[in-house]
Amino acid sequence: MTAIPLEQAGADRRGEPARPAAYAWVVFALTFGLLISDYMARQVLNAVFPLLKAEWALSDTQLGALSGVVALTVGLLTFPLSLLADRWGWIRSITMMAILWSIATLICGMAKSYEAMFAGRLLVGIGEAAYGSVGIAVVVSVFPKSMRATLAAAFMAGGLVGQVLGVGLGGHIAGLYGWRTAFLAIALAGLALALIYPLVVQQRRTDALAERLGNAPGISEGARPSLKLLFAKRALVCAYVASGLQLYVGGALPAWLPTYFHDYYGLGIAAAGTRAALFLLVGGAGMVLCAMLSDRLSKRRPTAKYELSICCSLICAGVLALAFALPPGPLQLAALAAGMFFAAATSGPAGAMVANLTPLRIHGSAFATLTVANNALGLAAGPILTGRLADAWGLSGAFAVLPIPCIAAAIIFWIGRRSYPADLASSAARA
Repeated sequence: MTAIPLEQAGADRRGEPARPAAYAWVVFALTFGLLISDYMARQVLNAVFPLLKAEWALSDTQLGALSGVVALTVGLLTFPLSLLADRWGWIRSITMMAILWSIATLICGMAKSYEAMFAGRLLVGIGEAAYGSVGIAVVVSVFPKSMRATLAAAFMAGGLVGQVLGVGLGGHIAGLYGWRTAFLAIALAGLALALIYPLVVQQRRTDALAERLGNAPGISEGARPSLKLLFAKRALVCAYVASGLQLYVGGALPAWLPTYFHDYYGLGIAAAGTRAALFLLVGGAGMVLCAMLSDRLSKRRPTAKYELSICCSLICAGVLALAFALPPGPLQLAALAAGMFFAAATSGPAGAMVANLTPLRIHGSAFATLTVANNALGLAAGPILTGRLADAWGLSGAFAVLPIPCIAAAIIFWIGRRSYPADLASSAARA
């Protein structure tokens, strides 16, 4: 997820209520819950890689494909499905998405072959494709504009919680009852929440609340964004590309850490999943804390978003290079935890860049474009390429190349930073 900044061009807070409505918090809680379900369905697979590898005699390339196909599908379909959701209605679309990814997760749990599992994972990706952009759009529409950055960061944390539960709880269930039961449990929980959601969160009520807050334009109607505005500024394009490259690490480590701890530290499935979940918590903490720091620093220095992102990418590259130059042990774990802290730390600042550099009326499409870049360059490429490299060099050797995309991201953030002041002034003049 991405954070929407408080200082965005054209934001007008006059006449806002001092506190959000109680119903807005209900909407947030249920939408947040579905985001947790989304990421649990996505991440549970990573906890059971060793079991699938042994049962079906799979290569690491095949396992990486099972993980990466979800992010790849999300990247390809986010934009068109987000536009369709604008036309069909956000609440109806969210309900359909959640039902689809839950049923797809159930199919994965029933799979008898690699091909059937791959088909189920493909359906998970289709179901989840537009949820990030549509879910955050629903949330920010029912709260005052002055709360957007805080809400976006909090909503972003739902992905973290889902990853932790998917890997930790999924690995625990798989260790006790088998990998099929892990998929089944997560599928049924998601399906139950999907059926409750439209009974409580209703389009009529969310539209009315949004209109009272002055958030109504574009909520129910299908917006037709100008593609030119989505790619009109160099700093904006740099934000898309650099964010995606940095998330190569943010995709590779969560997908393969359970297997790494199983193979290199000799941990069982449950213990490896639990340890990986702890590292995901570290990564989530870095993501949220750096987003908060970015908001604070940017109040006085708008380019601080880029400067902070450059620092995070370079630090991540350095500590990961150290981690995989060390043998397995406490020092490696400490360096790996530091790398995980910074792995997705640029997500919040990058989202702020995108929000600042695009008009409010096309934020949904702008965030969909950012999601495409994040998934195509990072969250899909990371697991898939790491699996392919692991077949050739071993998993440790595949992890050793992770600093390269971090350095590339830092360079592109630096290029974007040079044109950001002028591009930001242009956006403010257009608003």
